[in-house]
Amino acid sequence: MEQITAFRGTQLRCKGWRQEALLRMLENVLENGENQKDLVVYAALGKAARNWDSYHAIVDTLQNIEEDETLVIQSGKPIGILKTHVFAPLVIMANCNMVGKWATSEHFYDLQEKGLIMWGGLTAAAWQYIGSQGVIQGTYEIFAAIAKKHFNASLAGKFILTAGLGGMGGAQPLAGVMVGAAILVVEIDKARVDKRIADGYLQRKTDDLDEALRWIEEATAKGESVSVGLVGNAADIYPELVKRNITPDIVTDQTSAHDLLYGYIPTDYSLEDVKRVRENNPIKLEQDAQSSIALEVAAMLTFKKRGAIVFDNGNNIRTQAHQYGVKDAFEIDIFTEAYLRPLFSRAIGPFRWVALTGDPNDIKTIDNYILEHFKENEIATNWISLANKYVPFQGLPARIGWFGHGERTRLALAVNEMVKNGILSGPIAFSRDHLDAGAMTHPNIMTERMKDGSDAISDWPLLNAMLSCSSMADLTAVHSGGGGYSGYMTSAGITLVADGTPETDIRLKHALDNDTSLGVLRYADAGYEESLDEIEKKGIRHIQL
Repeated sequence: MEQITAFRGTQLRCKGWRQEALLRMLENVLENGENQKDLVVYAALGKAARNWDSYHAIVDTLQNIEEDETLVIQSGKPIGILKTHVFAPLVIMANCNMVGKWATSEHFYDLQEKGLIMWGGLTAAAWQYIGSQGVIQGTYEIFAAIAKKHFNASLAGKFILTAGLGGMGGAQPLAGVMVGAAILVVEIDKARVDKRIADGYLQRKTDDLDEALRWIEEATAKGESVSVGLVGNAADIYPELVKRNITPDIVTDQTSAHDLLYGYIPTDYSLEDVKRVRENNPIKLEQDAQSSIALEVAAMLTFKKRGAIVFDNGNNIRTQAHQYGVKDAFEIDIFTEAYLRPLFSRAIGPFRWVALTGDPNDIKTIDNYILEHFKENEIATNWISLANKYVPFQGLPARIGWFGHGERTRLALAVNEMVKNGILSGPIAFSRDHLDAGAMTHPNIMTERMKDGSDAISDWPLLNAMLSCSSMADLTAVHSGGGGYSGYMTSAGITLVADGTPETDIRLKHALDNDTSLGVLRYADAGYEESLDEIEKKGIRHIQL
């Protein structure tokens, strides 16, 4: 099979840069994906298109669609082309949305087997994934927040224990090194360990726990950073560390624990065992995976009782353990509520931009602009400095920066002017993580323990998607959970293309301002003081009852 990579250069295969940009974003998520053969981008099941026929039909449509038409996609399958207008989205999509009581993993797997649905992850099916950088930056900010809150702003000499080196978890070792810690990452798949070393995200590997611990101990004693990949199963390693009375300073997990059938590997299983049992006895595989998760989470709770900072990194691992019988699983904090909510309350979150021609100098030019013109944004400027030192580009060159209301618009308009004036080699695509202020409801991650108890109200991402359509975004997506995430979350995504035209200024201004405005309003509605302060400072129109 031909390997898909994102098209580079200024030549167009489509009828305009807006269409070409979305096509390259689709190609880019597959170039960065963990299993291109099955169209999987990350997290075991998060796909870019439902099947290869759908993928090729999407490509053909994007190459031929007019600017006043809209492609409609249902769970990764193109459905039709509708006549709209030049300010309408070119693509609207809804992925993996099931009704209420039907939103279960069992029903999802049945529909997936019939070829009727697919899970799009967050940014996979919406063609917004930029490789590990986005996850590295988010993980770095969590570690940095923990350092500030618990360790006098420094993780030098501290030991981080985590697991998972897949499409999402592979960011963890580099983020750990960037905050100056010694980080041990447990991963059952040796090929993933090797990939992260080849990518420059991981420094050392071993299948010997004693050797791994020796490296960690040497680094912590000297106050030096190191990243170690240990080939093994977290359900074995975490309890073993408890047994040895070894307590890391920080503990988390980023395996695909959300999915018992395709994600988490049970203890005493090889990768081949998983494939065989999944086919012959899927119920047993799910039970064994959940049993192993329970062992790991029980160990995490012991670490917490012994003084470690323990948090859930958003993979539903607490939920799986709780369902198996670990009643105190939710005593482990979720990262959003524990460390990032003050930022989200002001709609400060993970904004992203991609150099569509493939020229890394475009990203460097934008980096320099931000360092000069956004000095007040210490999160973004600090990250750009670190990323230039540590983070290699994957696929099309891209950057992430945590920007809030007004800042995203100001940057995007400046970039559109650079495209217009030929300062950049070509157009830039703007997007963001779905894990953003007004774009996600997930009662066990993004919206856990909301101040007003509105954790499970999914009106907000639906409003966000409708608002982005009416605000002239180029692509709008509404996603819900699949596999083990079924019934747990709904999110919305947005993509805009800065092609240097005056019309794009209108799109960028409306779509980005409204996207972040809704995020601030969502948290203001829940009673967060930071949001009310942001409303007053930024002049957002808020209806108070």
